[in-house]
Amino acid sequence: MAGDLGQQYFFDPRFSGPLTDMENETNLGGNGLVNWAEQWVPSGLTALIVGTVPIWFVTLAWLGPDREAPTGLEVAGVLLGLGGVGVLMSGSLDAVGLHGATSRQVLIGAVALAVATVSWAVGSMYSRRARLARPTLLATAMTMLSGGGLLLAAGLLLGETRDLDLAGVSTRSLVALVYLIVFGSIVAFSSFTWLIQVVRPALAGTYAYVNPIVAVILGWAVADEVITREMAFGAVLIIGAVVLVERGRSRARKLRASAPPPMKAHAASSSEAASARTEPA
Repeated sequence: MAGDLGQQYFFDPRFSGPLTDMENETNLGGNGLVNWAEQWVPSGLTALIVGTVPIWFVTLAWLGPDREAPTGLEVAGVLLGLGGVGVLMSGSLDAVGLHGATSRQVLIGAVALAVATVSWAVGSMYSRRARLARPTLLATAMTMLSGGGLLLAAGLLLGETRDLDLAGVSTRSLVALVYLIVFGSIVAFSSFTWLIQVVRPALAGTYAYVNPIVAVILGWAVADEVITREMAFGAVLIIGAVVLVERGRSRARKLRASAPPPMKAHAASSSEAASARTEPA
């Protein structure tokens, strides 16, 4: 039964077309670029840049088909978030680079991360309009399988198999891989896929409040990553920007809910015509 249901959705272009578009943005453009950038960029700095996703939600909602004009708080949040990213990049990047990475390599990785955040935001926004498979677990499985295939193809095209040494894979690496598969992919992505369908994208992006802080602390405590003054100050700016964005969206939602419904044009025309008939000659 599950196989029949999967075939019904997977080979139906009404579902597989939108699904492929979303995979290109979220998995190939989002997750793929993040993994590529983390060759040189530490996890804490990566999480801070990825934490700007809610800011891109606001920008895309404004520039995209929804044409949702941002509130003053949202504009302030976007500007503050961009300033926070600028502060992150203003420090000595070679001091935080992994595996002896140079400032240029860290900067290239940071640019890739910025593109990844935009890709993830575009895919998330698109998933709200696209006709995706139901139930959510099936949509997640289809996304993971197809997205993984796209990433595998990209890795083969880039010749990454030359650097693959299966004999050199440690037990610690295998445990980390299993953890990422179970919690980072199945649990987390299923939850996010469900959440993005039932709430507004900016609200679903509130995970950005916690992720950067946790990643910076764990990177410092577990992986001996360096925390610079620029990283600390940039983190405060970015998290503050996300708070402003969310408060602005909440205020805009309350204003829309309290606004009276607009009068229909044909009802107004009928009312004017009736008034004209009752007026004395």
